[in-house]
Amino acid sequence: MKFETLMYSVDDGIGTITITRPEKLNALNRQVFKDMEAVLDEIASNDFVQGVIITGAGGKSFVAGADISELQALSPSTARDFTSRGQSVLNRIENLGKPVVAAVNGFALGGGCELALACTLRVASENARFGQPEVNLGLIPGYGGTQRLPRLIGKGRAMEMILTGDMIDAREAYRIGLVNKVVFAHDLLPESVALLRKILSKGQIAIKFSIEAVNASDSILCEGLAREGSLFALSAVTEDAKEGLSAFLEKRTPKFRQK
Repeated sequence: MKFETLMYSVDDGIGTITITRPEKLNALNRQVFKDMEAVLDEIASNDFVQGVIITGAGGKSFVAGADISELQALSPSTARDFTSRGQSVLNRIENLGKPVVAAVNGFALGGGCELALACTLRVASENARFGQPEVNLGLIPGYGGTQRLPRLIGKGRAMEMILTGDMIDAREAYRIGLVNKVVFAHDLLPESVALLRKILSKGQIAIKFSIEAVNASDSILCEGLAREGSLFALSAVTEDAKEGLSAFLEKRTPKFRQK
């Protein structure tokens, strides 16, 4: 299968999805989600594919967030649809029924961090950087960051990352439990494959049920995502959001007016 923004290959039961927008640091846009939906359909229906790796093209970025040009164009009527679609795709990854490893090869910011959070496990190269910098744009995370991040690293640390918008490096991400392993950049894909191979050597029915059972511990996740989506939509159409997005594109410090 060929996609506009993704490369997809299968090798001995492991599917690898590579997001290929290096000129935009692999930022998520509508076409990425459209392509992701199609490849997830293929993976879900293909019993030969037992596990999945998601990574980004190039050595600089896994996914550097959502496409700012699309965020800038949001209106009250489209902002909710924008976050709902992203949440839907990430929910499919989380509940695919097959282990999904995020091979994080650089910046994983905003939607990129949220994509990694939706994966079953996360392996990071030593140059990886994680963050939820939406507040710097006058926004809040809209693809599940407010819900999955505290579940993974605890409320206090999640609050700090979300409210400051600060980035953390791979070692700090490992220390606080955001990633499972940190490796040299040239070892990222081999180590991710090795981790998946270890998992796939087990009983696959047990693996599927284990993922489902652990995910069921987040039984109110859907309610939290709905609330996050509503609040993202409200934040996306404020004057501060418009100022924050414009300032980002113009490479200047935003002047928020609390409106």
